[in-house]
Amino acid sequence: MSLTDTRQPTGLAGTPATAVSSTWRSKLQLIVVLFKLRIVFLLLMAATGGAFMAAGGWPGVGNLLLLWLTGGMAAAGASALNQYWERESDGNMGRTRQRPLVTGEIAQPNWVPYVGIGLVLLPSLAVLPFKPALTFFLILGALIYVGIYTIWLKPRTLLNIVIGGAAGSAAVLSGSAAVGNWSDTGALVLSLLLFLWTPFHFWSLALLYRDEYAHSDVPMLPVHTTPRQAAWWVMSHTLPTGLGGLLLVLLPSLGWVYLIPVAWVTADLFWRNARLIQSPSPKNARGLFMSSNIYLLVLLLAICAGTVAASLAG
Repeated sequence: MSLTDTRQPTGLAGTPATAVSSTWRSKLQLIVVLFKLRIVFLLLMAATGGAFMAAGGWPGVGNLLLLWLTGGMAAAGASALNQYWERESDGNMGRTRQRPLVTGEIAQPNWVPYVGIGLVLLPSLAVLPFKPALTFFLILGALIYVGIYTIWLKPRTLLNIVIGGAAGSAAVLSGSAAVGNWSDTGALVLSLLLFLWTPFHFWSLALLYRDEYAHSDVPMLPVHTTPRQAAWWVMSHTLPTGLGGLLLVLLPSLGWVYLIPVAWVTADLFWRNARLIQSPSPKNARGLFMSSNIYLLVLLLAICAGTVAASLAG
């Protein structure tokens, strides 16, 4: 091709390279959305925190790779089942209207539940002979998210996400189970923190999209209270989550390496929740939602760093 040639470079079978690139990007985006890989990442971080906590330091490359593979597959499968079940109600909200099972981007969606179930069961059963506790918590997390939260509670009760938060707890305990110590005290406390974190994280998002939820068939607490009352409900979970996160430093497996970053993000979390109570606007709801994500990520990274530092110091 000469410098003056204006023809597009071609890929396979004469397809323009830009079209091939665009097709791959769209397929990748479809996978990210269908399997909720952003949420899967947070769940894997929670599981990793549980593994470091239960191991009292570095849990080992093999344990981490096994956890990430099995946990990632199971979480992705549960997410696909969630979207398949909610494909009609997702069309009622602008936030979810562009999901591939709503837009028709996946023209024949009947394969989705089979893939979802396979992604949950195959890795879970594969580790059953040598890590039965890991199998239990992988399947438990999927059952809570799909069966209890998505199918049973979400369309029926305002407190759906309160119980649904137990799926995050199961992720933490899958991490501690991967290192052979699922009942470790620190891991159990961390699983409780995930249970408390999930409602205020999601309620701040529901406050942001309050009008959309009001027109959907999904009962969400912020829709059935005033915005300020909803902000206080959020604080009712922010407070014990923040305090519990700070009190984790009392465990011998953590120390100042953990406390300093966690104290900073906890203060930011309380400040943003106080602002939301004072002015329950969409802007403040978005700020708290983003802060809740940062809080969890910093907390889990601090656990990993803190346990390793404490083990080296000991």
